[in-house]
Amino acid sequence: MVTVSSNVQAIGRIDFEDLQGERSYSGARAYNQSKLANVLFTYELARTLQATLVTANALHPGMVRTAFGAEDPSSAQRLFTPVMRPFMKAPGRGAATSVHLASAPDLEQETGRYFASSKPRRSSRRSYDQAAAARLWQVSADLAGLTAAGATTAARSWSRSSRRGPSPRSRRP
Repeated sequence: MVTVSSNVQAIGRIDFEDLQGERSYSGARAYNQSKLANVLFTYELARTLQATLVTANALHPGMVRTAFGAEDPSSAQRLFTPVMRPFMKAPGRGAATSVHLASAPDLEQETGRYFASSKPRRSSRRSYDQAAAARLWQVSADLAGLTAAGATTAARSWSRSSRRGPSPRSRRP
């Protein structure tokens, strides 16, 4: 398993009290939290699959020239992107670490690691919090309806959302 995260996982914080940003939403905060969640989840998956031949690793692809965030850029992004664009990786180079993790024979036994530029790196201190990783795993299973408690919660949530229609953030003009 290869999970694409980002070095912004280092500034992410998991807000279990408002995990889905329903009380207070910030695009940047949600993105940073999601990237930390990617790493926590990957490390928990690696621990869960420890006795199998399946490996799970996360990576930072680098700053890649894509249209990411172009639909709703922040002020900082509007200023930052044109200046940084010449230094950003082409999409093919940005995918290199993902391809390397998925196909390198020397990584067949490597699991529960974080990579950047195809090399193992240390992820943030928060990403090694095993209690937070286990809690995120359980909450995710509940939200996905993969547990008895979650099936009830997911059904209630689906029922409410289907009556309301799509959230304002998910509507397209």
